[in-house]
Amino acid sequence: MSKHDVVLRHPVLEDGTAVFDLVDACKPLDLNSHYLYLLQCSHFAPTCVVATLSSEVVAWVSGYIPPKQADTFFVWQVAVGEKARGLGLGKRLLNWVVAQQSGIAKIHTSITPDNAASWGLFKSLARDWGSHLSSRDWFEEQSHFGGRHNTEVLVEITLPTSPLATFLQTQGVQQ
Repeated sequence: MSKHDVVLRHPVLEDGTAVFDLVDACKPLDLNSHYLYLLQCSHFAPTCVVATLSSEVVAWVSGYIPPKQADTFFVWQVAVGEKARGLGLGKRLLNWVVAQQSGIAKIHTSITPDNAASWGLFKSLARDWGSHLSSRDWFEEQSHFGGRHNTEVLVEITLPTSPLATFLQTQGVQQ
């Protein structure tokens, strides 16, 4: 299998169960309700992407534009299944879905301090984009999660000042 065998596309409602199963298999990601993945694959499809290999969903990125923050793309989850790891799909999916958005000046996500894979992915994206990455505690373990979940750190990547689509095209990302 090569990265060229993988097809990227926006999800459809029928992908919801496959996305749910994929995220369930990708620890330490938090598994949300099956219903939420159906909503993301329908209502939020324009801000999400699946990677398929022989019609099987092998990777997923979900995101959205937060209300009152039209210049921000919030990355909710990045999941790459076991058989698709090592192909750079996390970065490829993020580049693809971000290139689909217009008017985006920054990327936000939240990461727990112990999720080394996510930290590595977003630091690598910031380097690739020639961008600045900053972080601060956001949802606190005790005050927000009542001790039931690790602190979520808000990560912000400020995008290059040139239009993002043009920038990503120079990086080989097709819209």
